[in-house]
Parts: sequence; structure tokens; C-alpha cells
Amino acid sequence: MPGVESDRSDADVIERSQEVPEAFAGLYDRHAAAIFRFAARRLGRQAAEDVIAETFLAAFWRRGRYDLSRSDARPWLYGIAVNVIGKHRRGEVRSLRALARTGVDPLTDGEFERADDRVAAGAMRRELAAALAALPAEHREVLLLVAWADLSYEEVGFALGIPIGTVRSRLSRARRRVREELARADRDVVDKELSHERA
Repeated sequence: MPGVESDRSDADVIERSQEVPEAFAGLYDRHAAAIFRFAARRLGRQAAEDVIAETFLAAFWRRGRYDLSRSDARPWLYGIAVNVIGKHRRGEVRSLRALARTGVDPLTDGEFERADDRVAAGAMRRELAAALAALPAEHREVLLLVAWADLSYEEVGFALGIPIGTVRSRLSRARRRVREELARADRDVVDKELSHERA
């Protein structure tokens, strides 16, 4: 039966799960790994496990209200995940600040990076994490759904329950602020290097 489920759209799986609740597992099999990665990058692996469990439990109980005209359930699932992550928001900011201090991404497997690449990537991760932590939550949500979850503007709007124009404006503001923060961080690095050369 797994082959049959893999041929069905997400909407078909959700509709079928109304009569055969076990069919909902097909939706989990398709999307849990991507949503886990999204949550882990935001909160760390341990909290991401809780987010996945809470997200799919909520989706299961809400499946009767799913709009079956939408064949792809990713935006719906990410919307639920964002709400669950919102409950863990302090953990997300702590995780971003830890990444800003250490440069260690909780999802990156460093075995395959060369040492000099790890150092350069670590510095960039720290700066980016600090910039993300400084964003207002609603701007960070839009930016990360586009950048990490690879959702379209329309899908982000659906996931967050906001108009596409709001998605565009929040994304624009978030990108501008991140660019400004990264440029400021680069200037600080250059200033430090110059002060060391003079010493």
C-alpha cells in the first residue's frame, strides 16, 4: 500500500485519512524530515523533535478542516509548525544567539568541511545568526519560510494567514535589515584587523 499512497496528492491523503486515519502517516512520511530540519535550524534538534510531534498531532486533529483544493499540504504544515515554534520562541532566540557566539549550526555536520572552510563559515554563521536574532519575529518567520523551507510568497502567506503584499513587505524589510547587520559586522571585522596591524 505504500506505493499507492506515494501516488496520491497531499489533499488525497488527507481526504482518505478521514475514513482511514492510518493513511495520515503518508503525509508524515513525505514532510516530517523537511519540517524537522526547519525546526532544528531554529530551535535545535531536541526542541525540533517536540515541534514535529506537536505539528503533526495538531495537523491530524485539524485534517477535517483542510482545504482539499490545495494539493500540496506543505504551506499548511509549515503554518502549524510556525505556530508551535512560536511557543518555543525564547528557545529560538537563545539558539540563534548561541550560534552567533559559537558559529556552530546545530544542523550542520562538520565532518565534510575543511578546517579553513569551517572557520570562514563559522564566522559568517555567527554574523547571520545575530542578524536573524535581531529581527522582529514576524519578519524572521517570513524570511525563514522563504529561505529555509523554500516556500513561495503565496505559500508563506497561506502558512501565516497574511496577504501576499504583507509577505513581500516583511521579506523586504527582513532582507534589508539582515544586509545592514552583515555589512556592519564586516566593517567591525575590518576595523579590528586594522587596529591589530597598527599595534
